[in-house]
Amino acid sequence: MDLDTVRTFVAAADAGQFQEAAAELAVTQQAVSKRMAALERDLGVRLFTRTPRGAGLTIDGQAFLPHARELLRVAERAVASVRTGRRPLRVDVIASRSAQSALMRGFHRAYPDIELDVMMIFDVETAVAAVRSGAIDASFRAVAVPGRPLPDDIESVRVLDEPLELLTGPAHALAAARSVTVAQLTGHRIWMPGIVPGTEWAAYYEDLVAEFGLTIEATGPNFGSDALLDTIADTPALATFMGGHTRLVWPAGHGLRRIPVTDPTPVYPHSLLWRRDNPHPALATLRAHLATAATGHDAAGSWTPNWVVPH
Repeated sequence: MDLDTVRTFVAAADAGQFQEAAAELAVTQQAVSKRMAALERDLGVRLFTRTPRGAGLTIDGQAFLPHARELLRVAERAVASVRTGRRPLRVDVIASRSAQSALMRGFHRAYPDIELDVMMIFDVETAVAAVRSGAIDASFRAVAVPGRPLPDDIESVRVLDEPLELLTGPAHALAAARSVTVAQLTGHRIWMPGIVPGTEWAAYYEDLVAEFGLTIEATGPNFGSDALLDTIADTPALATFMGGHTRLVWPAGHGLRRIPVTDPTPVYPHSLLWRRDNPHPALATLRAHLATAATGHDAAGSWTPNWVVPH
């Protein structure tokens, strides 16, 4: 059903005259008459009775009027849902406890009036496709993984270098250390069942292993962070890596230790990705906010893979 015709019907019903409806819609009276005739043909009923004093609604016209108003309201809501600045900013943070999620919580505290839709997309290819299609406005990813350059219409900026920490149980050989060097980790088993081949973090840890001769095991099913923490707490031979800004909660009885890694400190580089022609005004606000909150990249004493974009 043509919305202009429905809008004309509502205007004519409210005005009680085709001439006044034509003036309100900035069309000719003849155009109003033609639209109403077409609508009546489509519906198979008469909507108006024409009199010397104007146009009155028939019983069918009175029945159709509230539905016509609702059609126009639905159309307005549909347009508003995609109109720039009228819909929430959609941002992918990968996981709820991640550093990216913490960045977006900080943004929400700074700009509580900006509506947000927080998404969690695991796969980088899916996330980039969603950015390109407009399904989401931005995503946090590591850029640029070998063999996976960003499309030309996607822009990125590095927003956070997150230092890795070693997580151990209370009986682990390194549990009492205030910090550990990368060299001290050689020979220790670091268990990370959440690493999935082909992801950007898999590429990151592959380079970390190759650079420093570490032992990272990704064997076994991934039952999530709670199960990982249970195992680390109970198994003295295992430790794991976690981001310094990752929020995890575990039972007090676990006695887990978060230990800084130094000489050098491996840092995970988080970048914001967005489509170059995305006009959402809140996207510019987010980028500006992240720029002010960003710390220096590639700081002395830190390490990232050589494929990481430096800015």
